[in-house]
Amino acid sequence: MRLIQTAEEQAAEATQAVQAAQQAAEQAGFSMENSQQYLEMAKEYGMAVAGALVILIIGFWFAGFVRGRLMKLFARSDRMDETVSSFLASLAKYAIMIVTIIAVLGQFGVEATSLVAIVGAAGLAIGLALQGTLSNVAAGVMLLIFRPFKVGQFVDVAGHAGVVKGVTLFVTEMDTGDNKRIIIPNSAVWGSSIVNVSFHDTRRVDLVFGIGYADDIDKAMDVIKKTIAADDRSFSDPEPVIAVTSLGESSVDILVRVWCKSGDYWGLNWSLLKSTKEAFDKEGISIPYPCRSIYMEKGE
Repeated sequence: MRLIQTAEEQAAEATQAVQAAQQAAEQAGFSMENSQQYLEMAKEYGMAVAGALVILIIGFWFAGFVRGRLMKLFARSDRMDETVSSFLASLAKYAIMIVTIIAVLGQFGVEATSLVAIVGAAGLAIGLALQGTLSNVAAGVMLLIFRPFKVGQFVDVAGHAGVVKGVTLFVTEMDTGDNKRIIIPNSAVWGSSIVNVSFHDTRRVDLVFGIGYADDIDKAMDVIKKTIAADDRSFSDPEPVIAVTSLGESSVDILVRVWCKSGDYWGLNWSLLKSTKEAFDKEGISIPYPCRSIYMEKGE
């Protein structure tokens, strides 16, 4: 009887051991399945992230490459204005960057149609938030259409004067006379008065010389006329204008207007000032300066 009980107990323990082994096997299989799933998910998303990075790097590099190639291609054409070519090249660059971003989002399962819907729904909010940026784009388009200036021309705009170096999608780049780069938003350029100094091939130099009341006016005017004629940069047609413009407090003011090439404007201006002063000194013509006489009365 004792042997039978012992055998039954051993059989029960064996059964429990088998059941424990089965449970352990089931748990091990479950954890292995979970590990396999995690590995597959990590592999899937890892490949998506790697693919997105590759697309982003290649896309941004390609955008810069296309812009550079377009600039070189447009530079070979005599019909393509440099201002237009700079704007179009910049537009192509940003278009490629946008397509690249859409492709990157596609790597994470965002469909293009869904993205368009999201952009359309958020368009109003984005437009209100980016009013300044969008106005710069619109102003850049207006500058491209009406072209009040070209690359390489000297302009005075938005309180700054310099040579235009480029018009991009958002800003206008200029270099000042002392070689400083100025970046001006397109909206500020389009919304202000634009003075294009280089628009015409010729410019007029306006000067005023004051002589003393005791000096010979005709002689002074003849000296100025000879000084102008001696400078090859001055035009004889249109004929220079030399006339008495006003009778000042201490001088007779003679107005001088001379035409020249736009590139000779400052050189002729400075040269005439120096040459006329030297000619006046040689001919004994005075250039008076304001003076005051003070009379003092002695009190009683």
